[in-house]
Parts: sequence; C-alpha cells; structure tokens
Amino acid sequence: MDRFQEMQVFVCVAQEQGFAAAARRLNLSAASVTRAVAALEQRIGTQLLVRTTRKVHLSEAGQRYLEDCRRILAEVQDAEASAAGIHAQPRGQLSLTAPVLFGDLFVTPLLVRYLQRYPQVSINALLVDRVANMVDEGIDVAVRIGELPDSGQHSIRVGQVRRVVCAAPGFLAAHGCPQHPDDLRQAPLIAPSSTGQARHWQFNDAGRALSLRPEPRLLVSANQAAISAACLGLGLTRVLSYQVADQVAAGQLQIVLADFELPPLPIHVVYQGGRKAPARVRSFVDFAVQALREHPSLNT
Repeated sequence: MDRFQEMQVFVCVAQEQGFAAAARRLNLSAASVTRAVAALEQRIGTQLLVRTTRKVHLSEAGQRYLEDCRRILAEVQDAEASAAGIHAQPRGQLSLTAPVLFGDLFVTPLLVRYLQRYPQVSINALLVDRVANMVDEGIDVAVRIGELPDSGQHSIRVGQVRRVVCAAPGFLAAHGCPQHPDDLRQAPLIAPSSTGQARHWQFNDAGRALSLRPEPRLLVSANQAAISAACLGLGLTRVLSYQVADQVAAGQLQIVLADFELPPLPIHVVYQGGRKAPARVRSFVDFAVQALREHPSLNT
C-alpha cells in the first residue's frame, strides 16, 4: 500500500475501533489492514493505536495523527476533483451530529433531500443528546442548541428556540392555569431526565433569576415520552418549543408562564475546515442553513 492508502486504513480502524470491522468496511482482509497499520507505525516510529482484547484505542500521538490524516485526505480528494473539473459536485462520506429529537424532526428530512440531490455523498448521522467532540469523533458538521463555547470552529446561527412549560388544555381546565412558577411546586409535573431538566427549572421573574427544583410525578428518560404524557393530560412538562410546535398548533398542548421564560436559546450549524472544508461539507452547510432558517418552528 502507498502512504495515502495506509492513512485511509488507519482512519477507518480508528473510526471503527477495530481491525476486523475496518476490514469489512474497506472490503480488505483483516491481515492486510493489520499490516498497513503496522507499516505506518514502523515508518513513523511511534504507536498510533493501543490494542486491547475488546477494541482499539488511539494513543496520544494517534489522536493528533488522525486529525492530520482526515485533513490531508480531504484535501487530496478535493484537489483531484478540482483537477478533473468536478469540484462543484460533492462526493464522499459526511459525518454529522444533532440532538435526538431535533434530528428526527428537522435534520433527517433535510438529509433525505440532500442525499437525493447529491447521489455521490453518503452520510453518517450521530443523533445523541450529548455534545459530541467533533475532532475526536471525526464529525464534519454539528447542529448545536445553546450558547457555543469559544472553540475556534466555524458556526452559523440558523434560529432560536424557547424553554416552555406546557400542558393539555383539558388538564388546565380541570386544575387551573399556573400564574407564577411557584404554582408549579404543588402541580403534577412530568420531567424528562435526558436533558438534566429534572434537577432545576430556571425562570426569569421580572429580571430576577428563579430556580425551581421539580418533584415530578413522572420522570422519563426521553423528551418525547414526557410530551406524550402531557398530551394525555397527566400534568405539566417543560421542554423546548420546537419539540411541541406541532402539538401546540394542533391544540393538544397549551404553553403557560410565557412571561417568565428565559431568553431563547440560539441554534447553530457548526462545521470544521472553513473555506478549506471539502465540497460535501460546504454544500451541506449551505443546504442545512437555508432549510433550518426557513422553518417557522425554529424562529419563535
């Protein structure tokens, strides 16, 4: 194998965290993959991968080398495409991440449309309710909800969402509509634990910060379960506005305590590489930014 092939094998082993899985993905023998990585480590003179009985981990040197390999391979691919006169045609694999419910409601539909438009691109979508490390996990694009740390990565704001308290109209008719966050202390509450909101619900009381520690009758691990229970009339829940936009529009849920909400949370599309990003990254970012900015549920 030449150096570029060895780098491709190394990147695949790091992503798959195993030689056998990388071999299957590359359609190579496990022995060929093992020899390629061994040759790479011997030429460089340092260990890039730490082998265990269960999986493979990157060494400290391997983590740095992985980032460089991804950049170099992307530049080579773009250079070849540009020389062939097809630079405007995105191709290759794109990796992205987004929150689970946001990804289901908004990202998946635009992924489908993007893939239909660009048949030479494949996408690996990591939908998780945690902040994935873009460098360590090889992610090209991320959708982030909330204020961004000063990471040096490129970002484009595409909208905002509110933190809202809501309940079914029938529940509010039977139990009364809360007029102040303190009223929630005695109300039946439904709390999703996946976002950490089970510990504290924050409000803005005429410029004064107000924190409520809910004691939920129902604690669930997924936001969608909390929303479903609220629609069925069990009690009040607190979620992000985009998560209940359809239910509010359909009259299944009603937002309360709007005057006590915290400032909206920004939504950003974050990506690596800037102007040097591969065509698939740049084209997807442009595609996603336009689609998300046009969505009414993300600009409340």
